[in-house]
Amino acid sequence: MATTTHTNKENFLKIYEDEHKRTMRVLRAYPPDKADLRPHSKCKTARELAWVFVNERGMATKIFHDEFAKAAPMGTPPPPPESWSDILGAVEKAHKDFGDLIRSASEEKLRQTSRFFVGPKTMGDIPRIDFFWSVLHDEIHHRGQFSIYLRMADGKVPSIYGPSADEPWM
Repeated sequence: MATTTHTNKENFLKIYEDEHKRTMRVLRAYPPDKADLRPHSKCKTARELAWVFVNERGMATKIFHDEFAKAAPMGTPPPPPESWSDILGAVEKAHKDFGDLIRSASEEKLRQTSRFFVGPKTMGDIPRIDFFWSVLHDEIHHRGQFSIYLRMADGKVPSIYGPSADEPWM
């Protein structure tokens, strides 16, 4: 039996695309008229939480270009658009643009390090691909948060990794 060996980049891109599809199913299920839902005063609104998916791709792009080696380009990220469809469009565009950046990179470039925070107020070197996996894991985390917002907004929670109360498999 032949085995197929995938590169780190191929593995990342496969999971990146699969997880994005799941994220978009959750975001598309959200009722746009409830975009200002804030479950607690310390929580983001649904609109702000959805915008995290765009901002994280922007952060990852800065890591790709090693922008933190020059100076920490923090500042305030742009606010989310008012329109839910504009947010969804921006998430799709950010996903595609970042995916294209990864597809264009060599394995060597992805293994190279970039400067970023490795602890509170501590900068260090991190392999780019490791940071990109962190961003992907953070997307999964925020999607989980968002599924709770979706339930609170009386939306139907789609199947993510298995059946949900709204999308049973049996």
